[in-house]
Amino acid sequence: MRRLVLVAVALAACTRHGTTAREATGAAPAVAAAMAATEAPYVVGASQEASAPCPVGMAHVEGGYCPDVEQRCLRWADPPGERFSDYRCAEYAQPARCKSPSRRKLDFCIDVYEWTPRGSDLPASEMSWTDGDRICRSEGKRLCKESEYNFACEGEQMRPYPYGFARDSAACNADLVDIYEAGGARIKDLRAAHGTHPGCASPFGVMDLSGNLEEFVTMDRQGPAQPAMKGAWWQPSRNICRANQTAHDRYYKGRETGFRCCSETR
Repeated sequence: MRRLVLVAVALAACTRHGTTAREATGAAPAVAAAMAATEAPYVVGASQEASAPCPVGMAHVEGGYCPDVEQRCLRWADPPGERFSDYRCAEYAQPARCKSPSRRKLDFCIDVYEWTPRGSDLPASEMSWTDGDRICRSEGKRLCKESEYNFACEGEQMRPYPYGFARDSAACNADLVDIYEAGGARIKDLRAAHGTHPGCASPFGVMDLSGNLEEFVTMDRQGPAQPAMKGAWWQPSRNICRANQTAHDRYYKGRETGFRCCSETR
């Protein structure tokens, strides 16, 4: 049975306009500064009992996850021939169909919001997979697996969007079109602060999983950890819970990139 531990207050394409960095021996200056400003994870809501399955600022996600889902689009948001035709689905058929022979039990904690330095309500950007891995580990957590991100976003209903089966461009920080600075050399910083989009809540009360920052996760596969990116505000895109892009390596970072952490339950 799903349990919502904390009351919430409140895909993706890749960009060529970020910057690339290679991992140094220590934390990069921007990451070190962010970590120095963060004595503890961003706190959301009132104190939680020590017996709660997840720490303050994290939501408890528990239930049966379907690895292979069929989500059938009934109506597209853009006419044929337009730039984003066959990208943005206005409405999906209900219910979604689980094609896997069985569901996989998941039980974990996930940050309600994207990782944010203490004293700010604006999530940190220009973060790479390696930055996220380092910071999450420093807090006793880890980067989320892609399956965890999917399930925290869609729930057992396998919703295409965290809020349901019909696209709502106002629900999340997404579908933005005026995204470039003068001259088009770089995308604007269009992050949304915590609580700006209260309608962008998942069945578990996790916020901003569709839109806002393009978040790094770790792909579910054997061998060395491989990054994928989920979410994203920076252009009209699929923005569904299952969408990902894998064009960037673990060192890539840009104005649009961030992360959130996951952990095991207590």
